[in-house]
Amino acid sequence: MTSTHQSSSPAATESLAQELSLWAQPGQCLLLSGDLGSGKSTFARAFIRALATTAEDFDIPSPTFSLIQTYDNLRVPVAHIDLYRLQSQADVHELGLGELLDGHVLLVEWPEKFPQGLSNDHLKINIVGEGSTRVLSIEAAGNWVHLLSRNSLINDFLGHWRLKGGKRSFLEGDASSRRYESISRGETNAILMDMPRRPDGPIVRDNKPYSAIAHLAESIAAVVGVNDYLFSLGFSAPEIYDVDMGNGLALIEPLGNDVYGKMVMLGQDMQEPMRAALDVLADMAGRRWPDNVPLRGGGRHIIADYDLSAMMIEVDLLPSWYWPHTQGTTPPADVYQRFTGLWKGLIPKVNRDHPLWTLRDYHSPNLLWLPQRKGLARVGLIDTQDCVMGNAAYDVVSMLQDARVDIDFAFADQLFDYYCHLRSAAGPFDRAAFAHDFAILGAQRATKILGIFARLFKRDSKPAYLKHIPRVQRYLARNLAHPALAELKEWHDQYLPLN
Repeated sequence: MTSTHQSSSPAATESLAQELSLWAQPGQCLLLSGDLGSGKSTFARAFIRALATTAEDFDIPSPTFSLIQTYDNLRVPVAHIDLYRLQSQADVHELGLGELLDGHVLLVEWPEKFPQGLSNDHLKINIVGEGSTRVLSIEAAGNWVHLLSRNSLINDFLGHWRLKGGKRSFLEGDASSRRYESISRGETNAILMDMPRRPDGPIVRDNKPYSAIAHLAESIAAVVGVNDYLFSLGFSAPEIYDVDMGNGLALIEPLGNDVYGKMVMLGQDMQEPMRAALDVLADMAGRRWPDNVPLRGGGRHIIADYDLSAMMIEVDLLPSWYWPHTQGTTPPADVYQRFTGLWKGLIPKVNRDHPLWTLRDYHSPNLLWLPQRKGLARVGLIDTQDCVMGNAAYDVVSMLQDARVDIDFAFADQLFDYYCHLRSAAGPFDRAAFAHDFAILGAQRATKILGIFARLFKRDSKPAYLKHIPRVQRYLARNLAHPALAELKEWHDQYLPLN
């Protein structure tokens, strides 16, 4: 794939570099060629600066004499390389570029001596021109072909809202494959959700991939269906301004920066925000929820039942990923069978008389505080697309046993009491039965998350999630203290103790 870009100023070159940085991933190479003074360094510095995680300025010296300058504290680490002074391929080989490639984007000036075949995912950028005008010719290979095609689709989509040419900035996402960008042009601001249809993964059970069994959203249609319905009821799910269902793109309302998780980390008083979030859940528990909703442009989105198969494939993540992570091997067959047998007995004991929408990730990264709004609308709701028909206790567990931030047990107990009071005030409510379901679903969720975090580390090379494992272990241990889980506690005590 090839393309050309006219650059009428250094600022235009910098803008292109910033846009390409949105797609940066370790293992990529950007090969910059052009005469002295053509703008290679201008491009390189803008690319590096765009990956900074803070607004603080920092030096980006030319690597002409050092040959390699690494930047490891960026969103994606970069190695800026200058091969101008090297005389031979042997000299280049001594730099150890292959090892750098494992964890960095390689940004290479004077790439004529760059080893052929070192990376399939490379972007050749040739800069020519005089004065203020430059022409950048881009030739993509490997995954860059797909990324540039996706980038072009996004720019065309933004043009519908007169946002083409606006500032596109990386926006922190989640553990999924979705991407987010902040888009601004003049007074117009929006969030771009980039969610191409999920490809089917390997068959794991019953001739289905994991995502189908666990009822995970496979396309942006799930986002639109769930979000639009919540928005119509007056909940603060973000308004969806525009959507391209076929290409998996949406422009959505920004809900601000007061994310619950960040507020907790900053030590802010969370009494009112947390109670408000429980107000939302108590209100949801009192409603009748449909098992399908209309989609823009026609069709329906089905809200799947959070059934035994889905919950079992989730708890299976613990023996499949967490056990090998901690034990260095797979569990013996009899130990594994005992584990699955216990869970097959526990899950059906959760009450299913009044199924309701269960968002599944009702926790600090997905809740935003909107104090300028009124009532239930003070709580912003995002990441709702994996919604299923489940038990009211599940989302309460998600919030009070937050996998990402510490929720003091005493505070969590106060909030649990508050929720039970809300439910009791609204009508008949069996607190003991709810506590029973809370413990089982809390143990199920913690079990699943331990497996997910181990999988994110091992399969997806995302070690940052490992720091949350001790917290989730504490939650699991607390849930296992309920009498209903006594046999599962014995299994853990014998085979997989919680530190």
